Amino acid sequence: MKKIKVGAVSYLNTKPLLYGIKRSEIIERINLIEEYPSTIATMLLEDKIDIGLVPVAIIPQLKQAYIVTDVCIGAVGEVASVCLFSEVPIEQVENVLLDYQSRTSVALFKVLIKEYWKKEVVFKEAKSGYQKDIKGTTAGVVIGDRALVHRTSSVYTYDLATAWQQHTGLPFVFAAWVANKKLPNEFIEDFNQANQLGLNHLDEVIAEQGHYPIYDLGKYYRKNISYQLTEEKRGGLALFLEKLEALFPVKKDYYLHTLTDVKAD
Repeated sequence: MKKIKVGAVSYLNTKPLLYGIKRSEIIERINLIEEYPSTIATMLLEDKIDIGLVPVAIIPQLKQAYIVTDVCIGAVGEVASVCLFSEVPIEQVENVLLDYQSRTSVALFKVLIKEYWKKEVVFKEAKSGYQKDIKGTTAGVVIGDRALVHRTSSVYTYDLATAWQQHTGLPFVFAAWVANKKLPNEFIEDFNQANQLGLNHLDEVIAEQGHYPIYDLGKYYRKNISYQLTEEKRGGLALFLEKLEALFPVKKDYYLHTLTDVKAD
């Protein structure tokens, strides 16, 4: 049988999911590609992969979108690894460097700066190594493992998931397993179980990372990242996509089969 092409993000927060996938029989039925969130998103949009753990901001750009597991990369409160970093309070920020690795985090910041902080800033596209340019009145949105590192030196840290919950009262979903076509139900069920396998072995996942002095991985995996795609998270996702559409309308038709049926009938 033709293998299903799967794209995954190569960050600490996905290690539990990849741990399960790589240790279940599903690995024999897929071609697994690990890349940045934005790269995986582009591959899914261009139909170079069948399913990807992608920033949810790309969902409206897909002609067909199916969330195919009960897990996600989400947060109920502080996420720790998606933040705005600055040397000055946000009231004094004039320019913001935007992380090139994730569309959702950048879109979330744009929603929050407009609706929550109610402030105008100049957005600047960032390139590799841009963290060193976060100084003076120039702040930066940093995500993933690099954000955990930057927390150790930043004067001001604004957690975007915390800000979202304070603004809306809902949790946030950063990424989900999204397919751009209908996949066999048997595969979806097995793939979902493989993800859950990793979440059931967090101690082993943490041990596999070795010594990590920058941040407490036990806290990160058990408190900061919230992996179950609950109805409340679906509500947060629906609201975010609604706000995204209002701020940045997509000028084409699309079908969104994600908010009522996880497994796609």
